[in-house]
Amino acid sequence: MISQINNEERDYKLEAYDYLLDPSLIASKPSAIRHESRLMIVRNSVLEKDCSTNKFTKNLLDEFREGDLVVVNNTKVMKARLKVELENKTLVELLVLERSHECVWLCLAKPAKKLKINRKLKLKSKSPLAQEINLIVDGVDEETGGRFINFPENITCLNSMNELLDKYGEIPLPPYIKNFEEESFHEKSYQTEYATNPGAVAAPTAGLHLSKSLISNLKKKGVIILPITLHVGYGTFKPIDQEDLSNLKLHKEWVSVNKEVVEEIKRIKKTDRKIIAIGTTSVRALESCYSHEINDYVPIAKYVDLVIKPGYKFKVVDGLLTNFHLPKSSLLLLVSAMIGRERLLDLYKKAIKEKFRFFSYGDAMYISPDSLLEKK
Repeated sequence: MISQINNEERDYKLEAYDYLLDPSLIASKPSAIRHESRLMIVRNSVLEKDCSTNKFTKNLLDEFREGDLVVVNNTKVMKARLKVELENKTLVELLVLERSHECVWLCLAKPAKKLKINRKLKLKSKSPLAQEINLIVDGVDEETGGRFINFPENITCLNSMNELLDKYGEIPLPPYIKNFEEESFHEKSYQTEYATNPGAVAAPTAGLHLSKSLISNLKKKGVIILPITLHVGYGTFKPIDQEDLSNLKLHKEWVSVNKEVVEEIKRIKKTDRKIIAIGTTSVRALESCYSHEINDYVPIAKYVDLVIKPGYKFKVVDGLLTNFHLPKSSLLLLVSAMIGRERLLDLYKKAIKEKFRFFSYGDAMYISPDSLLEKK
């Protein structure tokens, strides 16, 4: 009993989500064919072998049943990384996160200390024919350490910002991906096949494993595939900076779950079929559409800051396809809520031993519905 209490206490300590990873296992490029990345399938160890490690993501076709609902995140990664020039010709990098108000946008800056309030910036472009655009530092954001940047007066929504970024920006790859390839390579490989809704600053990486042919074969089998939107932002990749996780808060991200998806969730819940999320962002979006006030599922289109960690009781999601995540990340907490922290870390040890590839371009883990902790 004392051991169980100690384990539950450790679930709320950041250091309990650390693990050692050989840097050689960090993937710097994706599999040549999306559905041929390796797949670890996690099952209920009481029923059969704890997990399978000799599968590929194309084998998901054998895991899903006719009538199951698979939910994907259709967000599209914007070319959100910009270079700006100061009056003294010094270059600073911006990462556009989200609109604050009017034409003012929150951006992370490197190095941020050079961007004092009211400082003028000139947007740099690779093309000598590009129009010169001037920006101004409008303020400092205490939460993120970022800067509020005043863009041209017509840049007041995601569509207009995306058009500007297409001309001046670059895909914001994670720092552990060494950009040995041409930028055009990552513009395709760092997007899901169904990315249609610009607004993310990082890819919903579990979806990178779904090829057009795998999606087609799933539909032929009778699997229902529907999109939601969560624009992956600062909350997904921001390092957790507090040891005590009991009152953890995350940065808000925009989520849209439409009426069609909600109606399908309600229908599926009355059957023996399952709801499978492709990626932790899809989990966060789906769980956000459950209203505790009315004990029902509702369409949403709003910013959410839902934190999913051990002790959370899932109301929507039955299974998950996900990647292998960074140590001490909010994504590890979410997956731990599904199958338990200790079990997850044991599976990560197995993945490291068997040389699975980690992080955004890495291999995948499928958490089957029978492996989830008891839902209430």
